[in-house]
Amino acid sequence: MTDIGIIVGSTRPGRVGRQVAEWVAEHGRKRDGIDVELVDIEDYGLPVFDEPRSPLLGDYAHAHTRAWSSKIADFDGYVFVTPEYNRSIPSALKNAIDYLYGEWNNKAAGFVSYGSSVSGARAVEHLRLIAASLQLAGVRTQVSLSLGTDFEAFTTFTPGERQDAALQQLFTEVVAWAEALAPLRRR
Repeated sequence: MTDIGIIVGSTRPGRVGRQVAEWVAEHGRKRDGIDVELVDIEDYGLPVFDEPRSPLLGDYAHAHTRAWSSKIADFDGYVFVTPEYNRSIPSALKNAIDYLYGEWNNKAAGFVSYGSSVSGARAVEHLRLIAASLQLAGVRTQVSLSLGTDFEAFTTFTPGERQDAALQQLFTEVVAWAEALAPLRRR
């Protein structure tokens, strides 16, 4: 069984990311051979990075970091759900990612974005660079959702059917890469 974490990348009040992440998780649960879990970074209450030592060491001083580490380490791969803020990812997502290092290594990552002008594509480009530095294998397919066409009144998620096929392909790639990288995680 391949375990995939669906990471909600926004903590903003009134966010739509949770709706998107639930849609992603629902699609993942329909697939054989994988378990998906929705992971909302808001639930972890991570302050601005406050560990005294580098995440490279994996020696965490704070309970909030140990809880976050334990959760992220459980997965074989991830699907990051992120809005685009000022042509990048939200600071809360970057902060949560920066807390850890080894927990991300040799795993697969897929990306689902949403935004107004280019459906969050620039956020994913930044997230791909971050993922690569953490030894996360970012898959090619991504799902880009428009606040104008995939949401009613910019607040209620109503994805078009065209998005379902892209999401299925994204899951196919994340699972394939997660399984291919499994021997590296066992070292």
